[in-house]
Amino acid sequence: MKITLAYGGGGEETNKLINDLFYKNFKNDILVSAEDAAVISADGKLAFTTDSFTVSPLFFNGGDIGKLSIAGTCNDVAMMGGKPEFLTCGFMIEEGLSFDELERIVKSMSEELKKVGAKIVAGDTKVVPAGSVDKIFINTSGIGRVLKDNISAHNLKPGDKIIVSRDIGRHGTVIMAHRYGVDTDLKSDCKVLWDEVKALIDEGIDIKVMRDATRGGVSAVLNEWSKASSVGIEIEEDKIPVSDEVMGLCEIFGFEPMDLANEGTFLVAVSSEDAKKAEKVLKRFNDKASIIGEVVEGERVVLVSPWGTKRVIELPKGELLPRIC
Repeated sequence: MKITLAYGGGGEETNKLINDLFYKNFKNDILVSAEDAAVISADGKLAFTTDSFTVSPLFFNGGDIGKLSIAGTCNDVAMMGGKPEFLTCGFMIEEGLSFDELERIVKSMSEELKKVGAKIVAGDTKVVPAGSVDKIFINTSGIGRVLKDNISAHNLKPGDKIIVSRDIGRHGTVIMAHRYGVDTDLKSDCKVLWDEVKALIDEGIDIKVMRDATRGGVSAVLNEWSKASSVGIEIEEDKIPVSDEVMGLCEIFGFEPMDLANEGTFLVAVSSEDAKKAEKVLKRFNDKASIIGEVVEGERVVLVSPWGTKRVIELPKGELLPRIC
């Protein structure tokens, strides 16, 4: 069965899509009340974000556009110390998409929501003529209660330590391999990161700032932090965890692992006193978690080689790898 324009027309087909697919997989009292807007309640400060997803291909090793849309939005909330609770979802569907593919995407979203205990409480569906979009685009917004306050890229001070939660560059490398027709067993790191963040909060770690290293990768995050806090950052090259598969494919296609997108990897800056403790906490989830550098005086991000030589890591420029998320 194919999705036709009738499914976006607001009539019988639209209602069937909403009731038999979306409500079936996202069911909760707020959503199925079918009001014009969701009414939610929360205590204290809230973190609120929105994002759109156009990844190609739709299905990749380790995930799909559905899983990605939930993980990406939940992670943006989590990086501000917020527990993801409520999401909205908008589908832009191309006429001719198979219903089986759509159902697979929706079920993937449902499974990821359950991992964090979040709910989709409002949504919208548009079906457009063939050629107007590439199969399906998804927009998600997310909101959650902030459990750890004052997390900001403006908090960095010399002496703070930089930690990465796992090996880098997996998502971008997997998408690159699919695009170029390269067979690989490598899987995207795509996942919701709330468990790791909550563990840091529960241990009382002095978190200065967190950021999931998506488009622009680790290089982009470090440069954004350096600029926001007017500090320098020095990273030890041999401390950066990169898998052999990622390194090999990057060498073949001319990419730098630090510039490639991640969808289940984040950077966190903590006080020097808490660095080892934070690293130990993150190693519970991935043994590649590592302290990779520190904040210093200056205004540049510098990579220090094992031989002591240094080179500046700049903000990535140009078209790196489009439609990775």
